[in-house]
Amino acid sequence: MLGAAVVAVFGLVPLRTLLQTSSVEAVVNARLMTLRSPIAGEVVASTAALATSDALAQGSTLLRIVNPRADRGRLDELEQALGRLASQRVTMSSKLASAQSAEADLDRQAEAFRLGRIEQLTARAAELESQIGVAVARREEATAAYGRAETLARTGNVTAAEFDRLSREVAIATGTETSTRHRLTAATVELAAARNRIFLGDSYNDRPSSVQRGDEMRQRIADLSSELTGLDAETKQLEAALATTRARHQAQSDVAMTLPVTGRIWEAMVSPGEQVRVGQDLARLIDCSTAVVTANVTESVYNRLSVGSSARFVPADGGTDLQGKVVNLTGRATAAANLAIEPAALSKEPYRVTVSVPDLGTGQVCAVGRTGRVVFGEQVSAP
Repeated sequence: MLGAAVVAVFGLVPLRTLLQTSSVEAVVNARLMTLRSPIAGEVVASTAALATSDALAQGSTLLRIVNPRADRGRLDELEQALGRLASQRVTMSSKLASAQSAEADLDRQAEAFRLGRIEQLTARAAELESQIGVAVARREEATAAYGRAETLARTGNVTAAEFDRLSREVAIATGTETSTRHRLTAATVELAAARNRIFLGDSYNDRPSSVQRGDEMRQRIADLSSELTGLDAETKQLEAALATTRARHQAQSDVAMTLPVTGRIWEAMVSPGEQVRVGQDLARLIDCSTAVVTANVTESVYNRLSVGSSARFVPADGGTDLQGKVVNLTGRATAAANLAIEPAALSKEPYRVTVSVPDLGTGQVCAVGRTGRVVFGEQVSAP
């Protein structure tokens, strides 16, 4: 009885193993990505970079393709045109500064002329007012003499000739006063206009030459400013075209090949110094973030599985079991060809299963190629 119990107890473990639903063989797998050369040129890279088996971070530069013969004709043309515009702008800016300085000088001359003209007209108005005072006095004197002569003429004590002379003197004095008052009015009008920067005179063009030249200089400044604005607009367009052309030339002459994902080199297909053509394969990379387990199972096991079934990967090296789930049941069909290890390499059984194991894609170690087996329908027991 005791012997039977021992046999039962110690035979339970291998029996349980035999009854488990598990794969025949399994391997950690991942998607392969191929880097291809976007340009023709020479491979520039360190041998160590291409030979490393360590996981490389996304964005890491694996190698560069350099093409020193890339056409830069358009780039040189734009740089020369931009240089010419810069030279023209310096010259035009100098001309504009000179014109603005000349305008300031002419404005000072015009203002000095205006102030001098105002002083001149003010003095003339004062002079005319004085002349009016003299004319008024002469008119009054002539009028008084005429009045006395008119009284004497009734008694016959004044000759007709003398009376006529006194009458003319009154008329002359009155006319002189009136004329002087008109001249004062004209001088007053001209003075008011000068104070408002308007110059009046008998000529068809009585503006001072400094004012006329100032107007011409302002027109020249406006023309130069307009040309300078046009140069700046053209410069901006050329700078934008130059930036685009420079970026295009850079993309055609020197390209850094960076890793689009975190992974490691599965196969280096070129060497440093090698000449490559456009579209040529440079390297194949394992995308470690897409690590899965591909397993081969018997037909009976395959028929009991479904997508979403729980599974655990048991590493052959005795490492910790990892929990996952079934994500694809390929059966006898050909599996995706972009995997690092083709499922056909697992040849003991023809039915293929893909298991997602999230923990395989974490950490710095890319475990592609690690072998083991998959047990279906069991959870990893807590330690």
